[in-house]
Amino acid sequence: MTTEQYPGVHMYRRVVRAKLFIDNNYHDPINVDNIADEAYFSKFHFIRLFKSVYGKTPNRYLMAVRIEKAKEFLQSDKSVSEACSSVGFESLSSFSGLFKKMTGSTPSVFLKQHQEAKKARKKAPLKFVPGCFISNNGWDENSNFREMTD
Repeated sequence: MTTEQYPGVHMYRRVVRAKLFIDNNYHDPINVDNIADEAYFSKFHFIRLFKSVYGKTPNRYLMAVRIEKAKEFLQSDKSVSEACSSVGFESLSSFSGLFKKMTGSTPSVFLKQHQEAKKARKKAPLKFVPGCFISNNGWDENSNFREMTD
């Protein structure tokens, strides 16, 4: 496949390159200008192209990546401030506000819920085995499995 045969492929590759730049550098202080430069597009043309390919602006995509990575940090029992700085936010209040807007809970509530769920799984791990898995493996027929989880 050559760019003469498919001229849009070259532009699409540049947009994908910019997305990968975001994915790999979300923790750095990057902005739309940096991302557009990475794809060799003017800022406004790049924003239109990126949105047409990914369904959101580059800035919204960057924020979504940062929040998803923050959730991963919180789920690995990092503190809220560690998660905040690890994903590229300088302000704890702006991080907390965006986190709540995108997830429905504050980072501290998210962390607390994760820790409580982790304790519950450790205390009674069999309660967290999906019912479909139990049925598919015949554990619910002629067994005391249900008695162990109650």
